[in-house]
Amino acid sequence: MTKQVVIVGGGVIGLLTAFNLAAEVEQVVLCDRGELGQESSWAGGGIVSPLYPWRYSPAVTALAHWSQDFYPQLGERLFASTGVDPEVHTTGLYWLDLDDEAEALAWAEREGRPLSAVDISAAYDAVPVLGAGFHRAIYMAGVANVRNPRLVKSLKAALQAMPNVSIREHCEITGFSQDGGRITGVETVDGVIAGDRVVLTAGAWSGDLLRPLGLELPVEPVKGQMILFKCAEDFLPSMVLAKGRYAIPRRDGHILVGSTLEHAGYDKTPTAEALESLKASAIELLPALADATPVGHWAGLRPGSPEGIPYIGEVPGWEGLWLNCGHYRNGLVLAPASCQLFADLLLGREPIIDPRPYAPAGRLVRE
Repeated sequence: MTKQVVIVGGGVIGLLTAFNLAAEVEQVVLCDRGELGQESSWAGGGIVSPLYPWRYSPAVTALAHWSQDFYPQLGERLFASTGVDPEVHTTGLYWLDLDDEAEALAWAEREGRPLSAVDISAAYDAVPVLGAGFHRAIYMAGVANVRNPRLVKSLKAALQAMPNVSIREHCEITGFSQDGGRITGVETVDGVIAGDRVVLTAGAWSGDLLRPLGLELPVEPVKGQMILFKCAEDFLPSMVLAKGRYAIPRRDGHILVGSTLEHAGYDKTPTAEALESLKASAIELLPALADATPVGHWAGLRPGSPEGIPYIGEVPGWEGLWLNCGHYRNGLVLAPASCQLFADLLLGREPIIDPRPYAPAGRLVRE
């Protein structure tokens, strides 16, 4: 039995990896250089679907389908055990005036997903606050959003209740302990944390941590900015998406509008230009927001990866070092399946889906 797993990175992927492993290994140590879940996991919108699922590879689709079906029971389980409700809120999602609507409908038929074209009048009936001028709509019932800051709090509370889980916040990783070609732990400013397995779940920072081992992981930070409004609880009954921008209703009337897609390195500074662009998109989607002042505006860094396909599995040439990172725009969407698949692989179980598309082997560059 694996004695101690050290997980580096305390976003939703790291938290859920720890949650899935805790009952199967003797000890789990979860480290984060800041506070748990305060990077892209906190900053995202939490739609439990890729924005345009038909534009992704089968590898992303397989993870997304499994996660979408699993999220409601995960939310219920966490709420029951912690008293913190992640608010998995099923609203459905309308896509408006898509250029590739035919491709979307063909994908839905092929994949057996409940997405279909609807008359635009039906969209306006369902979402009376929707802006004028839209002509076509497709709708997927059953699409939920999760309130990601609460998901982080709920997972953290669940882990804190587990006696064999140790959480170390403000724990900067400076390198890896090695014994020959085997990774035996992590080096921190406060000393070494030993582990039979070390798991990198550090999002946009994962590549930086691997580089000293002579490995180039093609994961880079991609900035996204969002704004938040506060409306009546029944203001927006469904998620809506047009021209690459979306509006997401929370149960208490908060409305998130996002997001930008910027290659700006590790800069997370919200900008006035993005604020105005997001407000314009918000008003185009939902004109009543013209009279509302945003109550929040922030930026986060997504872990951009080729085709958005995450890296899940052991690093070739470095026994004991594992990856679960590089989920790009879909970390919250793909987390349940990614972390279940990861646990299956680490523990030698039958995997829930074919693990080959996510394997680090052949996808990392040796410097």
